[in-house]
Amino acid sequence: MRILFLSHYFPPEVNAPATRTYEHCRQWVKDGHTVTVVTCAPNHPQGKVYDGYRNRLYQHETKDGIKVVRVWAFVTANEGFLKRTLNYISYMYAAIIASLFLPKADVVLSTSPQFFNGLAGYFVSRLMGIPWVLEIRDLWPESIVAVGAIKNPAIIKMLEWVERFAYRKADRIVPVTDSFKTYILNKGIEAGKVVVVKNGVDLAQYAPLDGASSVAQELGIKGRFVVSYFGTHGMAHHLETILHAARQLSSVTNILFLMVGDGAERKALVRMRDEMALDNVMMLDQQPKHRMREFWALSDVSLVLLKKSDLFKTVIPSKIFESLAMRKPIILGVEGETADLLQTAQAGMCIEPEHADELAAGVLELSQRPELCQQLGRNGRKFVLRHFDRIELARKLASVLEAVSHKPSIETTDDSYEQAA
Repeated sequence: MRILFLSHYFPPEVNAPATRTYEHCRQWVKDGHTVTVVTCAPNHPQGKVYDGYRNRLYQHETKDGIKVVRVWAFVTANEGFLKRTLNYISYMYAAIIASLFLPKADVVLSTSPQFFNGLAGYFVSRLMGIPWVLEIRDLWPESIVAVGAIKNPAIIKMLEWVERFAYRKADRIVPVTDSFKTYILNKGIEAGKVVVVKNGVDLAQYAPLDGASSVAQELGIKGRFVVSYFGTHGMAHHLETILHAARQLSSVTNILFLMVGDGAERKALVRMRDEMALDNVMMLDQQPKHRMREFWALSDVSLVLLKKSDLFKTVIPSKIFESLAMRKPIILGVEGETADLLQTAQAGMCIEPEHADELAAGVLELSQRPELCQQLGRNGRKFVLRHFDRIELARKLASVLEAVSHKPSIETTDDSYEQAA
């Protein structure tokens, strides 16, 4: 099968969509498929093109057998509604044009958000005369409305129209959570078009390390109880909760909060940390993907947090699977489907989102109960081994692409972890 994948993000970027896209495509190549990814010059999240790359009209490379085509886009930091919109739209047009000069594929897969990226798949499918599969990793425009990024009713109404249009026109829709599927069906979309393929983890890359992490020695935090947050520092995450919890635990000298990543809120969080004089909070820039296993290894507890919102009850943050794979217990400040997953796995504790008191209490309890941390970690690793192996999930998505490219009838089954357990 010849797969054309349109993705705004791709390695060496290290965010969740880049990782999911790359790991799926890598496995498809191993399984004998021909895969072309159309993306842009790597620049997320600071809006600076990575060393070794240029923001050119067209360039290409091969990565692990994947043909990677990079097109020009308006490059900007991951902040500011207007500039980001220009970034998304410029990529959409460039990806559509570039696709016209590529060999004809059997199917085009585009991923959303950003929704303009997702919508590019519609135009390519019509111009090439091939089926279109739309992957939904987040709900747009609901997610940006929930964090207050847009408030103009006319813009929201327009984006909602685009959303409904895309759902109707796609040959298949692949959401990453069961809750997303329910949402899409409630938009009047027929059930046979919607197939859930959840996020997962590369179990070989995220395998627990024995012994002390070399990064702990490098950072001078060996022997501390490390509570880690890895990932985007964005509007959706309400990471102020970490700083308020750290202030409550400032007298407990063996506990250190480690925040690694970048995003629209990072500068404000650094200022807040400094103003609060929190010596027990270390904040590091985004790290290369190949170093993250060492960072996970030095962690005793992982934090997964989002704002308190009904919308975020439908999501499953992808970092949860990396934490489970690395045998790290999770303190989860997310309600809904993610909380159900963690409770099923028996791999951590749930707190109310944005509740610093509960976060501080959970951290203190786990710091005093190493045997509980170890048990929760073992439970998590066992759980992802059974249900969230990236290889198996990649093959499930490939089967969706094969089915739609050959136009047979399919029956959608719900093989959620609850049924499989």
